[in-house]
Amino acid sequence: MTLPLTVSDEVRALAPGFTHVTVEAYGLVNGPSTDGTSELLDDAARRLAARLDGRAPHEDPHMAAWREVYTAFGSKPSRTRNSAEALAKRALSEAGLPRINVLVDLYNAISVAHLIPVGGEDLDRIQGGMRLVRATGDEDFVTVAAGEQAVEHPDAGEVVWCDEKGVTCRRWNWRQGPRTRLTEESTSAVFLLESLTPMPVADVEVAGAELAELLEKFSPGARITVHAPR
Repeated sequence: MTLPLTVSDEVRALAPGFTHVTVEAYGLVNGPSTDGTSELLDDAARRLAARLDGRAPHEDPHMAAWREVYTAFGSKPSRTRNSAEALAKRALSEAGLPRINVLVDLYNAISVAHLIPVGGEDLDRIQGGMRLVRATGDEDFVTVAAGEQAVEHPDAGEVVWCDEKGVTCRRWNWRQGPRTRLTEESTSAVFLLESLTPMPVADVEVAGAELAELLEKFSPGARITVHAPR
């Protein structure tokens, strides 16, 4: 099975240098964070610090490119950071990276180590295919506010990931909705590794291959396919 996944012409026009690698996985074993995933997160933070060499995450050229794109669709990147920048900032702080569950820990480690936005979605909760589009503003984004389910709507022109049921992630890769996130019960997933120029496409491929290797290590026997950059 291959999940239908499309990027709209409007998004391509907004960010001509956008590339994504998709990793599909079936037969995964998830569960609480382990010593192994914790070590991976600590190592990712060390790799990040070496990559930045004293710079703040937003000073990295790839993160600067994401900030420019966020500004182009009307978002304020210093307030709503892309997922990689937000994680990097957390990794370098005293608090460090959160431990969520095995699968989330794995893709967060790849995101931080390579300074690239990575998202994970539960394939069993995706309705139809996934599309990256500029929102009309009428789409539903089901989230949680003050402990209760709430429905928000993206801004008109905002870049969002969505499926047939509604928005799955707002502001491109800023906030994922709870409906499709990976839980300890998830066994099938799609991971999206997203990049912009000036990150070389080969670097995105390396990150995707590393994630696939980790998935195989932590879920022996899982069926994993890495799709070429698109």
